[in-house]
This record gives sequence, structure tokens and C-alpha cells, in this order.
Amino acid sequence: MVGLPPGILVIDDEPQLRRAVRHALEAEGYRVSEAATAREGLDVAAATRPDAIVLDLGLPDTDGIDVCRDLRGWTQAPILVLSARHEDDQKVALLDAGADDYVTKPFSPDELRARLRALLRRAPATASDASSQVRCGTLVVDLARRTVTRAGASVHLTPTEWELLRAFVTNPDRTLTHQQLFKAVWGNAFGDAQQYLRVYVGQLRRKIEDDPVRPRYIKTEPAVGYRFETAG
Repeated sequence: MVGLPPGILVIDDEPQLRRAVRHALEAEGYRVSEAATAREGLDVAAATRPDAIVLDLGLPDTDGIDVCRDLRGWTQAPILVLSARHEDDQKVALLDAGADDYVTKPFSPDELRARLRALLRRAPATASDASSQVRCGTLVVDLARRTVTRAGASVHLTPTEWELLRAFVTNPDRTLTHQQLFKAVWGNAFGDAQQYLRVYVGQLRRKIEDDPVRPRYIKTEPAVGYRFETAG
């Protein structure tokens, strides 16, 4: 039985560029899906589980670097970035955020295809990303679909609670400082990191813990931060 050709997701807000990339990739035999915004791109990626992602940096709703970080929270699919930015510090930041390769605009279709072929050759064979599901006891967190269940029942989280839980489950059994968590959830927001976290960790514990007073998952590290425990 012949398998399907690799599926590639193109995230770019310029219709003309998306068309050009689609034609270049379909000429290679790839299956291509498209998204015009970061939010749409993350949703399509979660729904279709592409084998690789071609990502433009200049998206209208979220910077491409943040999209890289979000994708890397649950998928190992190669990410090839397209950008008009040529600065070395931008390239370093992208690679640190999880991108696998970088092509500056304007680019040739041949170069794009060659770089994508190289990324797909090096990609893990398990591109289905079953690891997007994190299971701890009766708690199941699906990072791709952004869903949480506890003992089989759906758990509703606010956007902030979800970002906090995602920070925890993508750093299992690791102590995260107040500032690390504050930056991961609120970005560059100003405020009292310990107070913000005290409130939201309390809310999150009430939703995912069997006993919020004696938490099994989210442990407090006094004066330092919190740790998400996967064992015990």
C-alpha cells in the first residue's frame, strides 16, 4: 500500500506568497494546507498534524517567534521560516524558539524545496505526534487540541489557566521560578509575579487536583516557584 505524500502547512498572511509556495510544493508532490494568521495556523496544525510547517514571521496577530514556541510545545514537525528579516540576531532567536531552518525573502522555489526535503529526511519517523498528549494519573492534557480531562471529565480552563498549565506540563518535574512562569504566561506584562501566580495556581489546583489543599501535581517551592510532578 502506497502511503500519502508528506503534508505541509503554509502559514502566511500574503495570499500571493501562499499561492507561490503552494505551487512550488505541489510541484514536488506534497499535500499543502494553508493558514493566514497565527491563530488559524495553530488550529490547522492541531487538526491536520502536518509533516512540516512553512512559517512566515510577519503575521498580523502574533509574531512568528511566538508561533514557533507554541508549536514546539506539542509537535516535533520541522519548521521552515520565511522572512524578509536578515539580521543574525533574528535568526538566532528563531532557532532558539524551535525553528529548524530559515529562508530569507526573496527565495527561489528550488531552494525552498531543497531545504524542505532536507528537513523531512532528518525528521523523526513518528510525525503523528502522539506525544502531544500528556498523561499524569487521571489527568490528560492534549497540547495540540488544547483540551484537559480529569478522570474522563472535561475540564474548562480560562486562556490564562491554560497557558499556565501548558508551561507546567511542557517542563515536567522541573522547578520553574516565579519569573520564568510569569514570562511564559504573561509575556512582558508588568506586575507582581508571585501574587499573580498565587491566584492562578490556586484556581488551576481547584480544577485539576483531587485535593487542592494537598496537591498531587502542582507543588510549591517556597520562595522560588512551582514544580509540576508527574510521578507519585
